[in-house]
Amino acid sequence: MKLLIVVHHRFDLWNVPTWFGQRLSQEFPQLQITQRDNYEGVAGDLRDAEILFTISLRPEQFAAAPMLRWIHAPTAAVHQLLFSDLVNSEVVVTNSREVHGPVVAEHVMALIFALAKKIPQAARLQQKHVWGQEAMWNEGGHPRELAGATVGMIGVGSIGRRVAKMASGMGMRVIAVREHVEEGSPEGVGAVFATSFLDEMLKQSDYVVLAAPLIAATRGLINAGRLAVMKSEACLINVGRGAQVDEAALLEALRTRRIAGAALDVFEREPLPPDSPLWSLENLLITPHTAGLTEKLWRRHYELFSDNLRRYLARQPLRFVVDKQKGY
Repeated sequence: MKLLIVVHHRFDLWNVPTWFGQRLSQEFPQLQITQRDNYEGVAGDLRDAEILFTISLRPEQFAAAPMLRWIHAPTAAVHQLLFSDLVNSEVVVTNSREVHGPVVAEHVMALIFALAKKIPQAARLQQKHVWGQEAMWNEGGHPRELAGATVGMIGVGSIGRRVAKMASGMGMRVIAVREHVEEGSPEGVGAVFATSFLDEMLKQSDYVVLAAPLIAATRGLINAGRLAVMKSEACLINVGRGAQVDEAALLEALRTRRIAGAALDVFEREPLPPDSPLWSLENLLITPHTAGLTEKLWRRHYELFSDNLRRYLARQPLRFVVDKQKGY
């Protein structure tokens, strides 16, 4: 049985470290394990691979892998894998949502604190050697307390559930929208709305956190109309996918102070081009897709994947299986 590990990314942290495949070989000597750091000539390795560890796969590559039975993605998002041939096949897809959830949730809370306490403004004043106490109070919205504020969650998966627990533990009210209301309220969530009542949730929220998978229903979800129903003192935080926010509409909403502020970790185009007007908005906090960065990343990947690999070899149900029809 062959396991093929193939990941190539411009950002080195996303690439699989050498020790990963070596440790798997020691723990699972019955497997033939091939680890690659590029896709050049990968068709030959795909031909007899039963298990594939990767972040991307093209339809023609999938067609060249007749023995493939399981694909594991070291990402939470798997939209890049869900082309029709794979979706309609019996190949199982798993993801790494529980690897990224804890650290991304911490990032969300950091962004909420930064927006509430006007930390970006303080940093700019520090760079200018300005004691800006009056400016911090008078320019834009006042610094805010978080206790008693309302967080509106779009997405209550691995990230959203953890944000809800942390925010509610600080005395914040957490509300959410989810596709299946009948599944109830996760811990820390005070009220759950059906997706058809998204606008009502937005109207009540002081901080709107977008942490949903990218599917047809969430593409362009936050548009001019949705921004228009938010409170003027509200802030938007996106750690989901850039394509879920209409950036032109958000730009206008921030310029005109239709909403108070935003924090974005993901963008329609990455890296964000140097000439993007988003860079110049003083009420926008930009982090360069760093919400998931942690020194513990590959240790967590190994723990999750090796556990699933043991399950696979023992013909036990896998964890973190993606519903290919739903897209998450």
